[in-house]
Amino acid sequence: MTQDLWQRGCERLAAELPEQQFNTWIRPLPAAAVSETLQGAVASLLVPNRFKLDWIRNQYGGRIESVLSELAGKPVRLEISLAPRDQLERANAVPSAPRPLVEASSRAANPAAPGTPAGTFNGYGSSAPAAAPAQSRHRLNLSLTFANLVPGRANQMARTAALHVAGAPGQMYNPLFIYGGVGLGKTHLMNAVGNALLADRPDARVLYLHAEQFITDVVKNYQRKTFDELKAKYHSLDLLLIDDVQFFAGKERTQEEFFNAFEALLAKRAHIIMTSDTYPKGLVDIDERLTSRFDAGLTVAIEPPELEMRVAILMRKAEAEGTTMPEDVAFFVAKNVRANVRELEGALRKILAYSRFSHKEINIALAREALKDLLSIQNRQIGVENIQKTVADFYKIKIADMYSKKRPASIARPRQIAMYLAKEMTQKSLPEIGELFGGRDHTTVLHAVRKISAERQINTELNQQLHVLEQTLKG
Repeated sequence: MTQDLWQRGCERLAAELPEQQFNTWIRPLPAAAVSETLQGAVASLLVPNRFKLDWIRNQYGGRIESVLSELAGKPVRLEISLAPRDQLERANAVPSAPRPLVEASSRAANPAAPGTPAGTFNGYGSSAPAAAPAQSRHRLNLSLTFANLVPGRANQMARTAALHVAGAPGQMYNPLFIYGGVGLGKTHLMNAVGNALLADRPDARVLYLHAEQFITDVVKNYQRKTFDELKAKYHSLDLLLIDDVQFFAGKERTQEEFFNAFEALLAKRAHIIMTSDTYPKGLVDIDERLTSRFDAGLTVAIEPPELEMRVAILMRKAEAEGTTMPEDVAFFVAKNVRANVRELEGALRKILAYSRFSHKEINIALAREALKDLLSIQNRQIGVENIQKTVADFYKIKIADMYSKKRPASIARPRQIAMYLAKEMTQKSLPEIGELFGGRDHTTVLHAVRKISAERQINTELNQQLHVLEQTLKG
């Protein structure tokens, strides 16, 4: 019978899924309404927010449909949609007089303050409104959500982990350590987790801050001898989001206090998410007690966005500005601006301004003219010869080895890395790159590019080496 189909389906899923997964994602769901159709049946499920909708659809949708169809003896299609707006507003409402957890700060009070990450879609050059009391208590940038984060291969693992933490804080991936270069969306992801958690639990005690703000708090309380206040502020949180922990380097008292807060939060199953410009073991002047704990949960990297992701980001950001960017222009810009989302924003800003001031439509010629300074600097600074020299110095081999026929691993590996970087960071074709590496065939270059690209996704040490090389070449 369709009336109890959902209940029977949940009982089957409870038996088949790991207990933690079932309790986190399936058990809290309201019963789906099942209706008959000519083709079978439809199970209509309402969920409270977008990130749960995406997660349940992608991770469990097929399995749920299969179980329901088997139990019903006919095809059952699962339809997942957001709960009506009035229900969402009640779920997302923040109490009118929230208990302040932390003091407001000038940086926290203005979501558009320096340090706000790229990846937002709230317009260029427009000031964010002054923070409301609800913002000052948790310091989150409310415009940074999962909904406006462009997904791609570059952030896939970090985004998936962040979604899981948002849905089940304190259970898995604790702490979550996200690392990568500037402007890649690390801060966006952290804020998205905080905003998603507050959407589900408005009374959750959430705090986002930059590492420098924690340092300031430690210094202030050290001067006043009020460390009980520091503990009361940080040890009672449900979710601590802290940016750029590399700033703790060399600050022993700060590290000691953060270690204490870290241990207290984990003991009460609160969640901690941190970001850094490097992986935990790569941090310098940080106590080993801390780095070992940073590495005890899940460490994930955010890479520079791949070409297709850069194109999607540009087109969506242009759309947010009320402008349509032709796809060929987006590809032109994406091919020439590779570093991070922040640089993409800057390039788009220049193109839009140039188009408005000159009253010309956006095309490749206009984009080339608007970005001529950027393109000339890139072309002047990054060439294949420069890449070969930089890689040779890094791996302590001779530049001549880059185009020699020698094949020992100590030489072949750096040579493949140099080929990969040449393809990623210059406009040279595969045959042109092969010619500059001692007249090698383009298939040799293609093999090197594919091999290093694939290994980068799974080899943390190689990824970090490539990150260092890329930052060195970009000056």
